[in-house]
Amino acid sequence: MSFGMDAFEETGMSILEAPQAVALLEDATLSAAAVRGCERRLTAFVERYLPRFYRKEQRGNAVVVLEGLLSGLQRKTCEPIAREHDVHRKPIQVFVGHGAWDDEAVTAEMRRHVKEELADPGAVLVIDPSSFIKKGTESCGVKRQWCGRLGKTENCQVGVFLCYAADGGHAPLDRRLYLPQEWASDVERRKKCHVPATMVFQEKWRIGLEMLDRCRQQMPHAWVAADDEMGRCTEFRAELRQRKERYVVDVPCNTLIRDLEAPRPRRKHAGKGRKRERPFVSVKDWLAKRPASAWQRVEVRPGTKGPLVVEAMTRRVRTQEKKHRLGPEERLLVTRTTAEGCTKIDYSLSNAGPEVGIGEMVRGHAQRYRIEQMLAEGKGSAGMGHYEVRSWVGWHHHMTLSMLALWFLVSQQIRVGGKNLPGSHDSADPAHLFAFTA
Repeated sequence: MSFGMDAFEETGMSILEAPQAVALLEDATLSAAAVRGCERRLTAFVERYLPRFYRKEQRGNAVVVLEGLLSGLQRKTCEPIAREHDVHRKPIQVFVGHGAWDDEAVTAEMRRHVKEELADPGAVLVIDPSSFIKKGTESCGVKRQWCGRLGKTENCQVGVFLCYAADGGHAPLDRRLYLPQEWASDVERRKKCHVPATMVFQEKWRIGLEMLDRCRQQMPHAWVAADDEMGRCTEFRAELRQRKERYVVDVPCNTLIRDLEAPRPRRKHAGKGRKRERPFVSVKDWLAKRPASAWQRVEVRPGTKGPLVVEAMTRRVRTQEKKHRLGPEERLLVTRTTAEGCTKIDYSLSNAGPEVGIGEMVRGHAQRYRIEQMLAEGKGSAGMGHYEVRSWVGWHHHMTLSMLALWFLVSQQIRVGGKNLPGSHDSADPAHLFAFTA
């Protein structure tokens, strides 16, 4: 919006005195009553979780940290949070870094809370790894590894997260730090970072399945979704089928498929009617041969500027698995979106039966991006990436508290009736309502 700077220079009037600016400022103004109301709601929210902390001082520290994570602090680590609340930093650092409280019990309580607020039989359980850039070599699990945030190999820690994406909103359910093979087998590093003896090396997809097993019976859902790092793994998809979970998971563009709906080519110099097997081709090459008429327009959901529509196509296929074994029949889903002149194509595999229409598949797949939105909200509004702990316990303590702060923000957005969550350009960020001070 332009207020005409030349006109203001001629009249000597401040730009803040313009009618448009005054209206914007009035819309952005928060009353003391509104802020007090948010504080009261946070107090009521936290009451549910305080019994999960063993001692009185732990419960007090939990409130301090949650208020700090929801505040306007630029850096939401223990020291500035303690300073903001005029308390000594050491008890806060001990509470987060290695306090004797059960973060699994807090997380389990959060899952029960999410179910009460968002339970939806059509929901999607979404699994996604997320990286946290770190310096040095001492933080638990840190190494030079793929950093999705930067799109390259970088020194970082990686966590695996589980999100509940429902029609009424999305919320965090679980988290686990990925422990690379060299960390899992290094006795000294494990001891220094207090890695539990029961923790062994697991691929990210196995961690995702373990988290899924903890809540899939508890949380009503229709789909499991994941990015191509998970979906490319044939064992991951096989484990989901074994659990009778319906999935729609992304795969890389070089995934080899056999099109089961394509005509089988005839063998050369063979007897009449004899045909050879259809060839394996990458999904990208397969798509290049599809006619424009193969695309179908599918409405994903309503939007503030009209319905969100994507183009999609689906096909019965089989993939080539390890040792050239042939995988089971699956459905390939290809979706295409165009925004600001940029076209994005996603390739996904699903075990959905023929009774599931392409529209339902597309809408299930679209929910995968909710976890990326959730993690962006967590890092932007709830201090998820603001930590200086190095131990296994410290990482999980911090992530649990950060997820709890994020869930509070989500619950407040649901309370006021908005589906746009913190960080959305279509709504006010509830984090702006909190500026807790001592």
